[in-house]
Amino acid sequence: MSHRIIVCDQSKCTGCGLCELACSAKKGMIFNPLLSRIRVARIEPFIDVAVACRFCEGASCVASCPRRALKQDSATGIIRLDEDKCTGCSWCIEACEFGAMTVPFGKKTVASCDLCDGKPLCVEICPKKALELLTPNAISNRARKSAVERLY
Repeated sequence: MSHRIIVCDQSKCTGCGLCELACSAKKGMIFNPLLSRIRVARIEPFIDVAVACRFCEGASCVASCPRRALKQDSATGIIRLDEDKCTGCSWCIEACEFGAMTVPFGKKTVASCDLCDGKPLCVEICPKKALELLTPNAISNRARKSAVERLY
């Protein structure tokens, strides 16, 4: 499966939350980070990282849904929700290893990143350019390059 995911460079992320606001505005038509499909995780006092759906191959969230409300697009990896089938049981939230599935505040169904049809506003708006839309191969290449640079 060849797809792209939103990757956050934690060394650049300041935890400003603009990605959350941009997402909530685009998806919920209101500035409310509780409606966002990308979330800033504050790990330690000085470590912030934005987390969005990783579009895992054989996604555990899809497999865990008892109502079969989640389907994964084989071309893009994007997880799609059939709102008529979703009961908000949250099994997919428990199954997601990255904490990317959410039940937005005031909603009864789950939500996850859908990459805004290939142009995620959160990536465009990030003032520190901490967010990028990359393929798994590009992520691997970057990691290899970084590992080799540390050797020399």
